Amino acid sequence: MRTSKKKGLGALAAVAVLALAGCGSSTPAGGGSTAGAGGFKVPDLKPLDKLGTPEGEVKVLAWPGYVEDGSNDPKVDWVSDFEKSTGCNVTVKTFGTSDEAVQLMRTGEYDTVSASGDATLRLIAAGDVEPVNTSLITNYPDIFDSLKNQPWNSVNGVSYGIPHGRGANLLMYRTDLVKPAPDSWGAVFDKAGAQAGKVTAYDSPIYIADAALYLMSTKPELGIKDPYALDDKQLAAAVDLLKAQKANVSEYWSDYLKEVQAFKNGTSTVGTTWQVIANVAQAEKAPVEAILPKEGATGWSDTWMVSAKSKHKTCAYKFIDHIVSPKVNAQIAEYFGEAPANRKACAETADPNHCKTYHAEDEAYFAKVHYWNTPISACLDGRTNVKCTDYAAWTKAWTEIRNS
Repeated sequence: MRTSKKKGLGALAAVAVLALAGCGSSTPAGGGSTAGAGGFKVPDLKPLDKLGTPEGEVKVLAWPGYVEDGSNDPKVDWVSDFEKSTGCNVTVKTFGTSDEAVQLMRTGEYDTVSASGDATLRLIAAGDVEPVNTSLITNYPDIFDSLKNQPWNSVNGVSYGIPHGRGANLLMYRTDLVKPAPDSWGAVFDKAGAQAGKVTAYDSPIYIADAALYLMSTKPELGIKDPYALDDKQLAAAVDLLKAQKANVSEYWSDYLKEVQAFKNGTSTVGTTWQVIANVAQAEKAPVEAILPKEGATGWSDTWMVSAKSKHKTCAYKFIDHIVSPKVNAQIAEYFGEAPANRKACAETADPNHCKTYHAEDEAYFAKVHYWNTPISACLDGRTNVKCTDYAAWTKAWTEIRNS
């Protein structure tokens, strides 16, 4: 089992968020044209027009568990066959946070990256990644349509990456200690006092979106339409909610194994989680359930992107095509704990119930999931009469919440 999907995401360096400070107000290096619902400017980069001769290598940045080559477990290897069939030697570097991924991509040393939605717009706006030619990805037609051309992986209808997998941030609770069974995020916000000192929350500025999502339902007068598009007043309301929550928080988690232990020993009884955490906890006999609350949830949809400075673009495209192929995408989804992006992967999973467990084919389920996106000053909800708060502001607010 991998260590943590996004371990330590809350430990954010200020330099990592500077790229967002100018989004919506200035042109990133390399010039560009205004594009996208957010209105920020992107460099005028072109996608690869055709595949060439494989360059012999590809340097990959990935979340732990996404690119296994047998070195961690000889039985878990979806790299060796690719190397043999293409001649592209794969070098993998894993990262622990989206901010680390952004910093590493800035070096220009890597060809492709598995980026989450809280990193993708930063990479696009800065010109670190280029548009992708989806016609060169043979498996692209089999990717779920609902994951294509979305705000976190495209700009103005131009694709900047290939979807990899997705999942929701769920509400988990101890069935023996939390009664009645909750159906709302109110269990960790307005009603958190019922489990005082035993509430757990995800340790990241992006968790502010969870509070904003709850306020969308409970305080419609705030006018929140997108949990990642918050003006100053809306952000302040989310911050106030999270400060009030903190009095009841036992732990802010980033390592999922620690959350499993906390729910097993009862030091945490209710809080945000991932499906894989619930699965592990249940397998270890913890009396827990995980639900998608009535307000919906935040979640992730990760994207394979190609570096604008890549020297091995043919190998990069072939690698991405391999990663999202049915069999490999199925292997990764099971190993990692998420829904695969390729619809044909569901027929390839070792566990015939995997796709059902992770709601891979349940679009009604994922219609309730607001996938992570990068907050920028140009409001992602389309508002033009107000300036929204960017990721730098969210990082500052999260520090304020944690220190309150």
